Parts: sequence; structure tokens; C-alpha cells
Amino acid sequence: MKRTIFIVLLALGLLLGALPIAIPKVQTTAPSAALSPQNPESPITSPSPLPASIPITGNFSSFAPIVAKVSPGVVSVYTSKTVKTPRAIRDFFKLPGSQIMQGLGSGVIVSSDGLILTNNHVTDGADKIKVGVGMDGKEYLAKKVGGDPGTDLAVLKIEASNLPALEFADSDKARVGDMVLAVGNPFGLTETVTMGIISGMGRTGMGIVDYENFIQTDASINPGNSGGALVDMDGRVLGINTAIYSKTGGNQGIGFAVPSNLAKEILQNIREKGRVIRGYLGALVQPMTPELAEAFRLKEPIGALVGDVAPRAPAERAGIKSGDVIVEVNGQPIADPRQMRLMIGALAPGTKIQIKVLREGKERTVGVELGELPEKETTISANEPAEEISNILDGVTVADLPEEIRKALQIPSNVKGAIITEIDPESPSYRAGLRQGAVIQEIDHNAVDNAEKAVTLSNKIKKNEKVLLRIWTDGKSWYLALPAQ
Repeated sequence: MKRTIFIVLLALGLLLGALPIAIPKVQTTAPSAALSPQNPESPITSPSPLPASIPITGNFSSFAPIVAKVSPGVVSVYTSKTVKTPRAIRDFFKLPGSQIMQGLGSGVIVSSDGLILTNNHVTDGADKIKVGVGMDGKEYLAKKVGGDPGTDLAVLKIEASNLPALEFADSDKARVGDMVLAVGNPFGLTETVTMGIISGMGRTGMGIVDYENFIQTDASINPGNSGGALVDMDGRVLGINTAIYSKTGGNQGIGFAVPSNLAKEILQNIREKGRVIRGYLGALVQPMTPELAEAFRLKEPIGALVGDVAPRAPAERAGIKSGDVIVEVNGQPIADPRQMRLMIGALAPGTKIQIKVLREGKERTVGVELGELPEKETTISANEPAEEISNILDGVTVADLPEEIRKALQIPSNVKGAIITEIDPESPSYRAGLRQGAVIQEIDHNAVDNAEKAVTLSNKIKKNEKVLLRIWTDGKSWYLALPAQ
């Protein structure tokens, strides 16, 4: 059985005159897990002596000196914005046409003259932003200098001086097992401090932001902690707390923070230019799974597989093609798409780089001049006779791609192939991820021009042979490896 898991962005929202708490979330699923409740009657025992190699010396008994250093540099962020009430809800609950939504988050002072780093989702769409500083909560009106949805970071400015700015740590030197403190204002409880360790580094695939490289921690963080500081034992900012992984919407010991080195880059870009300017390659890449690696005859599943190349993009001009596997950028090995995306995004437009790709088992290196990353870029039955595919693609029915279907599904004119009109939910293809409405562009590296060609190519597949498909769906082209029947 599956239970709902929440990726919760840690900003509190209060809708005046309506529901008491609104917490933005992205929903995903995961197998249920057995949780062992704590036994309140368990005896408290002294911990075993620390090995001499752990760098905690002397009679260490309190984090108070670290907290005293850090807490003044962590602030409360209050936001408000006007939201329209949907007519159905307005009529049913007899609510006004618009309401004021108030939000609460945290922030970190990063310059003595009033620059504050927080999460973009805390301030996104806000009509008014205030910042509370210190235990007395002295409030300042804040201006949003800029935000970056790609990392969920934003920079605010308040008119103040001699503020207690915090120092950044080098997050590249952080290790799993290092002790950390989380400082923020969960549920409006100012200067709340919790302790834990770094549970993981380089976490990605959360579906929270485009550029994911999170530090994972078990330090307790809750709604309202968004934008707060994750600090090391020297009181330096190691990360900006952003989200938690939870079954309930509350803390369950899995929190995520944007690493300080990435946060510094974003801060510098926004401070100097008002926005984040990233390098742009124009190649849509996907992870190289073991199944895809076998289909591409690679020894191991490393690199970033190019599913598609944007027209007139730097990648196209450099000769990079779909099916290429990017294995190095400027001599640095590429383990996965996340690493490549972060590397390219950190480079300035106009930067000339060398990219090594594998194409049909052979290495080749191409030179690319990066561009600038652009701003944010139904079941239908075909009228043409459909043809059913046999062999490994049993249960898949395809048809030619008529113009009316192309327009209805917003399929670009350069996408050629056969559209899937029906697919058996019990078929291996369905289980592998193939769906109705997808366009089959290639079968085992052979171009598919129409339904007849798809059937012809499928009939050449031997019974116990794996198949590599290139398909277009959801606005992009990507590869899919089907297991042997």
C-alpha cells in the first residue's frame, strides 16, 4: 500500500477570514514505512565517550556560545498579499471577493547594511514584506531585490546599518555526520534552535526546484523555518533551510537546505544584476539508467543522455545530437544530469567550454559557446487507421500524426513519428512508462516517420531482445528502454 508523502516548503500562510493554515506542498508517493514510537519510560543513559578523532575538545557541554553568535543574524520575514476567492468557495462559505493572505518565514542577514537571504517561496507574489530583527522583533519594511525560483532563494533589503551579518561556511567541505544547528522561526517562535547532523549531501530528484543540490539534515525544522540558517559548529552558515520530507506536513527528521556555496553565487548575481543569469546549452538531458546504458552498449550508467536539442541552441550549433551521452565538461567527469545542470548554470553566457560525448560507442569532443538561459520558457483518437504493434511492443496501437492532432497536443512541427492511440495497461510497455498520446520518434536508433514504419521496425525485434525508444511527450523528447519480453 502507498501513503501520501509531502515535500513541504517551510513557509507558514494565514488566510484572514478563511482557513487557518495554508502550507504550500508538492505531493509524491512512497511505500509506507514502519515508524518506531519513542518509549517515554526508557531510561536516559550517558553517551559513550567520543573517539579522540572527533574535533570536540575540552569540557563541551553546551551549544550556547554558537547560538549566541548566530541567533541575532536570523530574522523573521512577514508577508502579505491579496488573493481572489474562487466564486464557488466564496458563495458556499459567504466569503468576500478577495482576502489578505499573510505568510511567515525566516531569513539570514548577510551584510551589515541590510541584505537578507531567504527562500523565494516565502516572498513570491507578496504585496508587502516586513522583517523582524532581534528578540524584540523590531520591524523594518523590506524591498525584494530579486528572486530565483530555480534554487528557491531570494534577496531582501532593509534600511538599517550595523546589523549582525553571518559568515558563510564552505559547504563543499561539509561531511555526512557533521553536527549542525538549525535556527529559524517555526510557527512564529523566534530564534528557535534545534540540533542534528548532516544526513546526506547532494540530494536531488525531490521535484522542489530546477537546480537541486540539497544538504539533508535531521535537525528539527518545521513550517516557518523557510529561509533560516543551517550552521556548523563554528557558527557559520552552511545552508538555507528550504523544505522537509514528511508524511504529515510536520517535521519527521528529513530536512533540506540549499548549500552555502550555491547560495553565495545566487546572492552575488542578484546583488549585482537583480536576477540570476545562467549559462545555457540547450540540450535536454535525462539520467542514464542501467537499462539505458545496456541499450546504448555502455559499460556503466554514467553521464547525461541527450534526449533532445533545442533548435538554434548552442548545443545544436556545436553538433550535439539526441542520443549523445555527455560524459565530461571542461575535463570534469559528469556523473548525472544534476551535476551537468549545476555546472552549466554556474557559468556565464558567452563562456567557451569543451564537452566530451559518447556517440555510437566512440568519444568525441566539441567546443561550445554558452548562451543565456531564457526566461521561463486528453485522450485523442486519430482519424487515420491505427495499426497494432506486435512483439515486445504488444498492446501498443499507433497511427500517423494528422495535423489536427498535432495542433491539439501542441506537438512541434519538427517532431516526426507515430502517435500511440491505445496501450494495454497490462503490457510491458505501459509498465515501462509508455503512455497514450506519446509520439514514437525512434526504435533502436532508427527514425520512425509514420505508423507503418513503426510496425515494420517493431517486427524486426527478436523475442528476447530489449528495445530502445525515443519518444516525445509532455513537451520534450527522451529515451525509454523496454525490457525483453
